[in-house]
Amino acid sequence: MTLHSVHTLSTGWEFKCDTDEKWLPVAEVPTNVHIDLMHHGLIPDPFEDTKELEVSWVAERTWHYRTTFPTPSDARTNGANIDLVFEGLDTFATVTVNDRVVLECDNMFVEHRVSVGELLAAETEAENTLEIVFAPARRRGLEIVAAHPEHDFIVHQTEVSRGPVRKAQCHWGWDWGPILLTCGPWKPVKLETYVSRIQDTRVNYDIHISQGAQPVVEATVHADVLGPAAEVVVELIMPGERVVTLRDRNGDVPGGASSWSYTSAKLSIEDPPLWWPRGYGPQHLCQLRVRSIAGDGVTILAEAQQAVGFRKVELIQEEDQFGRSFFFRINGVDVFSGGSCWIPADSFLPHISNQRYRDWIELLAEGNQNMVRVWGGGIYESDAFYAACDELGILVWQDFMFACASYPTYPDFLASVTTEAQQNVRRLRHHPSIVLWCGNNEDYQLIERYNLEYNFESDKDPLSWLKSTFPARYIYEYLLPNIVKAESPSAIYHPGSPWGNGTSTTLKVDPTVGDVHQWDLWNGEARPWQQLPQMGGRFVSEFGMVAYPHADSLERFVTDPAERYAGSRTMDFHNKAVVHERRLLAYVGENFRTEWAAAGGLAAFAHLTQVLQADALAAGYRAWRRQWGSRQGDGGGARRCGGVLVWQLNDCWPAVSWAIADYYLVKKPAYYAIKRALAPLAVGVSRKFHDWTTRPADELWRRNTGHVDPRRALTDIRFDVWVVSSRLESVRGKVRVRFVSVRTGQEVRQSIEKEVEVQPNGCTEVLEGCEFDWGEAVVPEPEHFVIYASLWLDGAQVSSDTSWPDPIKYLDFPDRGVEVKRVGQGLVEVTAKRPVKGFVFSERSGVHLDDNGFDLIPQEEPKVVRFEGTTEELAWTFVGR
Repeated sequence: MTLHSVHTLSTGWEFKCDTDEKWLPVAEVPTNVHIDLMHHGLIPDPFEDTKELEVSWVAERTWHYRTTFPTPSDARTNGANIDLVFEGLDTFATVTVNDRVVLECDNMFVEHRVSVGELLAAETEAENTLEIVFAPARRRGLEIVAAHPEHDFIVHQTEVSRGPVRKAQCHWGWDWGPILLTCGPWKPVKLETYVSRIQDTRVNYDIHISQGAQPVVEATVHADVLGPAAEVVVELIMPGERVVTLRDRNGDVPGGASSWSYTSAKLSIEDPPLWWPRGYGPQHLCQLRVRSIAGDGVTILAEAQQAVGFRKVELIQEEDQFGRSFFFRINGVDVFSGGSCWIPADSFLPHISNQRYRDWIELLAEGNQNMVRVWGGGIYESDAFYAACDELGILVWQDFMFACASYPTYPDFLASVTTEAQQNVRRLRHHPSIVLWCGNNEDYQLIERYNLEYNFESDKDPLSWLKSTFPARYIYEYLLPNIVKAESPSAIYHPGSPWGNGTSTTLKVDPTVGDVHQWDLWNGEARPWQQLPQMGGRFVSEFGMVAYPHADSLERFVTDPAERYAGSRTMDFHNKAVVHERRLLAYVGENFRTEWAAAGGLAAFAHLTQVLQADALAAGYRAWRRQWGSRQGDGGGARRCGGVLVWQLNDCWPAVSWAIADYYLVKKPAYYAIKRALAPLAVGVSRKFHDWTTRPADELWRRNTGHVDPRRALTDIRFDVWVVSSRLESVRGKVRVRFVSVRTGQEVRQSIEKEVEVQPNGCTEVLEGCEFDWGEAVVPEPEHFVIYASLWLDGAQVSSDTSWPDPIKYLDFPDRGVEVKRVGQGLVEVTAKRPVKGFVFSERSGVHLDDNGFDLIPQEEPKVVRFEGTTEELAWTFVGR
């Protein structure tokens, strides 16, 4: 007798277009139609060249998928239930079993379970036919828009049809991704046979943490069991073989209850193994196992198992001298959240394997990042994604799937969203890595742009919001928070990103409250990246700069050698950012000499964009992490900036974008710049920025350099040096500051050395507002020099940072005396006789470096880089070469 079996229907499928008669085999489910068409050579790879344009017709057709499966043996004679489980159908799908309609769905984020026992062939092992018909998402979206004239469908980034469709919003294209409207069974399809099954488990808990005392967890276990069961057994297996076992019998009901919602008595666990974010402690995980037992006390009718981590999470929003704080406190410890925003790792979601998810999260961890934000225009990610975050200590900021639109609120839409939210909160709530649920991405910004109704203080009636010109407020401030509270009571909810507690929700960045998206870099005013230290907020949840991938990646998706130049038709096509031609060239031109790019072609231009991106992002991370401060000072309110998340970590296709690692997981120099800025101990140095491009006279003179005195950059020099720490204990060390001539490599004045005690979990100022006095210099007249700061512990250098004169294009780079040589297995040493800006090895897929995109300073310890994955010499370059 099969009491509980799950058979994944992954093979034996075929598909066709509604205009064709011939069915074609499907290699494997999960899949989508583009994958299957490419498999048969019926469409080109849309990731190559401009071939995205050649596959647009696919989204206009109706597609059929079908398979057969046998009736489970003994299922009828033993009275077992038979369900078809569709973990995800993309998106408008009609499902038939033996020509009977069993399901119609319109939400790719929702799992469906259908009882099909009475529809199957009577004889066991007889074949049954399962067919799924997928209608075009864009066409259906336009039909819904037309059917609801009472709603103003305001949709940004794409055309209007995506507004009412519960599908990955980026499938309509974005300013970094292609228009690829997929369809198909994108998640597994399963046939489940059971007498009893466990349909839900949950652990609710509180952690009591007192200074000087061991933490205590008080937990309650819930389990919903469907079908007869005489007993429920719950085991909580903790590290070190510590096991808590709970049993509950239902002996009064013959054969057990037909449905059972089990709730344990409250457990008290002293000194529990806590889960910590990366860098703050171990990532302890417990295993929760729930079993339903038959009346004989031996037969296991069903079993469910999941990992659980115990941690206390608080979002600290307190009034202080800067406004209102916004940072996370984990297990009583303030944590600076340094990380990245995440988009789907592939436009074709079934292509993302569990290992590829793991590789991405390992890349985060290796880069000293401790948070990832799952952006609201993609998907609720795979279990493998969150499991990797749990194991590696990466905090997750989880958006609900709403982005850049004013969403409707008609009853069917709200019902679908309710199911979507309930299911995904239930699926993900046991992951200790998830520390915040956020209602949407940038939807509140439409309020100002379109003058929509929003009265946060005066209108507290959710029903009235439905009648306003911004009805989606009902979703973000009533529906979703109540679902989160019901399904995961201890979870933190934030209505939107950016959002400032009702006081700041619009296009204007408010640095005093909530989280901010800082897009006056690149977008908006397109301000110089050097101004980023003055452009922060209480939590910067988006900012970024566009850069090219490495040459090897470019050659993989630009197949025509004639198109491999900056600004070619193909290169422009793979950069979806609005007016990128003007913005990227403007930033490159402001900072670098155009001749440096012209001399080396595409690779040289790509290199300059990479150095630009690395400089910009490092400036943001360094300056805003410096604002983390220390709660030991300023009355305990110095957490001016609680976190920084770059837009973006990854790409969904091969592209020129904001990503710091490209589609092939090849890291750009910016990745390493962030890694250095987020090191557990990191020294920083900055100098006064002389804005050579803005407002020399008045507001009408923007972007004019003709009346700026460039000599001031040589004579008016003030600099700061500081050390940031994520360690929880103070550290004694030494900071050394050198002033090195760009021209000669010699010091222009005596270096500064200071003994420092680095305060724990904050910033220690070493030098503030120091004026460089040329009277102390050893050179006859002012010249350009770099300021090089290094931090030393026990005679070893643990961190360094370099401040260059701006703009770099005003500098000359004669022979730098660079030498690159192998010094051991997997080791290469790089030295220079004069300062070098932006030394970059050209990386490629499969090659791993532990550092890249660094500056070189003479008379310092040689830079040693570890590498693996190749025995060949890697090409390298630097600015001005």
